[in-house]
Amino acid sequence: MQKIYLGSNSPRRLQLLQQLGLTVEVLKAEIDETPQKEESAEEYVIRMAINKNQQICQLFPDKHYYPLLTADTCITLNRQILCKPASIEQAHEMLQQLSGKTHQVLTAIAVSYQQQLYHHLQISQVTFKTLSTAEIMAYVATGEPLDKAGAYAIQGLAAGFIKHLNGSYSGVMGLPLFETAELLKKFNLAILG
Repeated sequence: MQKIYLGSNSPRRLQLLQQLGLTVEVLKAEIDETPQKEESAEEYVIRMAINKNQQICQLFPDKHYYPLLTADTCITLNRQILCKPASIEQAHEMLQQLSGKTHQVLTAIAVSYQQQLYHHLQISQVTFKTLSTAEIMAYVATGEPLDKAGAYAIQGLAAGFIKHLNGSYSGVMGLPLFETAELLKKFNLAILG
């Protein structure tokens, strides 16, 4: 098995990397995730993934034995970035906005090793069915939407809301596996053999 560092608090990203047959050591760092004024969603997620990578490299200078992977995911609807909801009310509002519409899920990946850094942006289109107020209230009451960009988890209870997906299922979860494997190959990390 080959080893990498993962700079993320996300248990989903950890599971997805392990799914690729990698040994993963988690390194955590907190950064300011506030979008900048006039910043596009594409620019935002790429900046977040790269900033997380650079921050972890600075915090853990002794951890340069393996590649470091960081990522960031955001959701956009009508070019507006939907981050993680700060409250139950905000989660309810976001789900109302997504109801019956197609939104974009953007995930940027950054991988660094031996003073090289590569990044990639993957964009998926997700269409929600029209949600009733009762469905939104019941889903928000589970607590699942509260730490998720756009207030939902495709791999969780919200799977029943998704009418159509064009793109990467794992990308919507937070780490597009095909694109991740391709980036890791640049550092001679063979995935599954």
